[in-house]
Amino acid sequence: MFWDIRYSLTVLIMLATGSAIASDPTVEQSVPSRVLLDKRRNIATLVIENDSIGSGTDNNYTSGVRFNYTDVGSQSPRLALILDKLLPAFEINKTTAIYYSFGQSLYTPRDITRSEADPDDRPWAAFLYGSMGMSTLTDNHLDEVEFTAGVIGPAALGEQSQKFIHKYLTGSPTPQGWDHQLKNEPGVMLAWQRSLPMYIHGDVGKSFWSFKPYAGLTAGNVETYGDVGFTLRLSPADSKWQDTPLRVRPAMQGTGIYELPKNKWSWALFSGIEGRAVVRDIFLDGNTFTQSYNVNKKPIVMDTTAGAALTYQNYRISYSMVYRTKEFIGQDKPQIFGALSASVRF
Repeated sequence: MFWDIRYSLTVLIMLATGSAIASDPTVEQSVPSRVLLDKRRNIATLVIENDSIGSGTDNNYTSGVRFNYTDVGSQSPRLALILDKLLPAFEINKTTAIYYSFGQSLYTPRDITRSEADPDDRPWAAFLYGSMGMSTLTDNHLDEVEFTAGVIGPAALGEQSQKFIHKYLTGSPTPQGWDHQLKNEPGVMLAWQRSLPMYIHGDVGKSFWSFKPYAGLTAGNVETYGDVGFTLRLSPADSKWQDTPLRVRPAMQGTGIYELPKNKWSWALFSGIEGRAVVRDIFLDGNTFTQSYNVNKKPIVMDTTAGAALTYQNYRISYSMVYRTKEFIGQDKPQIFGALSASVRF
């Protein structure tokens, strides 16, 4: 079963990078006009990912917060134009969206009340970062490029964040092991991803469904991996141009861009599977340039995601449930966590 899934995902990466397309050309040609239909081209999104809103636990990837500002069809900054020239697989056009993110991710072992380090469990770690990215539609595909820079270690303020949240918001046990977290280290990543938003699609009554394969590469001292996956989406036929919600990387592909509903309300159901071949994960491998706690990571990690989004006028909320397979040798069980996002288009 597992090998069948891996084989299917390998086929998908071939589809995602190929030239064939099973979409209706008339649908493809209408994309730019639909994206730019409304003058409110700015989208602000807050993403909160936490195991407490998934399985109710408090370990592994325990928290991710990301604030994102997207400008659809904007004037591209100089850095974007430079990347456009350097990257042969990316093209700036009138559908290009520029986005900026700021976020923090936290990782803890299974028992957060233990003050001693556990050599058989993952190290304590935090990542504080900022990102700049672009997404653009060209012919039948959507390309994304994202550059991230930040810091891992005490400077990422993971201990302060988790203790504050546990004391004043959730009433959870006080985490005791942050003295053993990864040491300070600058972190950078460059990510590229290509998807085929309308690879297969169709109408079901007054609803619209689509199958979107995608593939990508991420490289850096924080994380280095290749990913491949697909998403299935169902929405009203008059709101077909809404992408799956924005997430904290690594995650199911989604720009979070959505069109404004004609009748105030709209919705979307989505699910997907992603597989990642992991070369580097600092949150498991430990610090790059100095000795630190670490565990033996698994080379293949898979996510299964299902969720829903609800749009009212220019506001959108979504919730996703994520099942993530074991990431390291000795991990007691796979992880389940939730992802909640809220967006406003203005």
